[in-house]
Amino acid sequence: MLALILTSLVTIVPFAAGHSAFFHPSMYGFNVTDQTFPFDNRPVAPLRDRTFTDWWFHGHLDFPPNEGDFFDLPAGQPATAEIACNKGATSYFASSEGGDIRNPSNPNDVCPGASSSEAYHTIGLETLTGCALAIAYNSDARAVKPEDFTVFSVNHTCVWTRFTDFQVPANMPPCPEGGCTCAFFWIHSPKSGGEENYMNGFKCNVTGSTSTAPLATPKLPRRCGADSENNRLQSAPGNCTYGAKQPYYWFNKEGNNMFEGAFSPPVYNDLYNFLDGAQEDIFENSYSFMPDPAPNAALPILATASEPGDSSPSSDSPSPDTTATATSSSETSTATAETPSDTTPDQKQKSPTCKRKQPSSSAELASRSLTTSRGALRNSIFAMTKRSRKLQPGKRASLWHMF
Repeated sequence: MLALILTSLVTIVPFAAGHSAFFHPSMYGFNVTDQTFPFDNRPVAPLRDRTFTDWWFHGHLDFPPNEGDFFDLPAGQPATAEIACNKGATSYFASSEGGDIRNPSNPNDVCPGASSSEAYHTIGLETLTGCALAIAYNSDARAVKPEDFTVFSVNHTCVWTRFTDFQVPANMPPCPEGGCTCAFFWIHSPKSGGEENYMNGFKCNVTGSTSTAPLATPKLPRRCGADSENNRLQSAPGNCTYGAKQPYYWFNKEGNNMFEGAFSPPVYNDLYNFLDGAQEDIFENSYSFMPDPAPNAALPILATASEPGDSSPSSDSPSPDTTATATSSSETSTATAETPSDTTPDQKQKSPTCKRKQPSSSAELASRSLTTSRGALRNSIFAMTKRSRKLQPGKRASLWHMF
């Protein structure tokens, strides 16, 4: 019997150590301990199979931060959070029931004394699934609804280090009087540990803001990246949700917005089009063209920086004549019809009598320009989209290799 008990303890303790949370005095439940509730509802306790009241804000809305405690979000710069499996492993150890347990030889140790599987719910750096910060422009946390949160920053290697940087979009508008309401979200890899959500709410404030562009209404993320675990070797970029996206609410008794199975959890990485870093395209003026996502849908087009809020392509955008050569073989029928395929570049330059066929009507001109430029713009501006969102080709080749 004793052997059975000891075996059970060995099995349970690592997972208890492996739970991690965002820690800062601005958070709801900052001083909640394992004795505050009839059950362990510390900020690090996982959320699963709970009622909405129990999991929303981790059930900590009755334990708000002190007046004036905010987590600053510097526009266009990183906000450094502390993530740990115990408050005693953070800079705020003084108010931890266990005191200071930080690792003096490794200040970035998330969970001193635990293995990577125990501390990070992962079998290695390559199986980390990322975590996110989301914001609601409302100072009253009790008035915030799940659909009000917009993910504004993602870190793909969270929760690997205690000090974790979350890049803040440069165009974040200022918060209302009394600040904004934010939350930390994490769902770990299914390869290490059971199905679990993590959410910690906190008071936040955008600093150094130079923009007043409002955030767009967040939409549900869609699983669209290459997914080798489920034998989907190619991504479907047209099926992605672009722009403002909601965080995941998953695997609880009520209030879920995601319904993936236990071994295919929604995660904050390329699989759901959450790029690493600041989510720079979450504003109402971020896109000039935004089709509904579908497996074969056209790709969205980012609005140009010179025309904030304009829903039409910029006058600086390449014209049909200059972009025709940038289109793919399936999108250049107009251009190739106007220039014989067997004509060499030298022959083109020496053929002053080679003239483009004039359209018979303005309607034909409009149709031709739209047909020629739409495909070109879609390709060329899609490349711009990836660059502007800090896409790292080497890292994300599996998502975008088909392009």
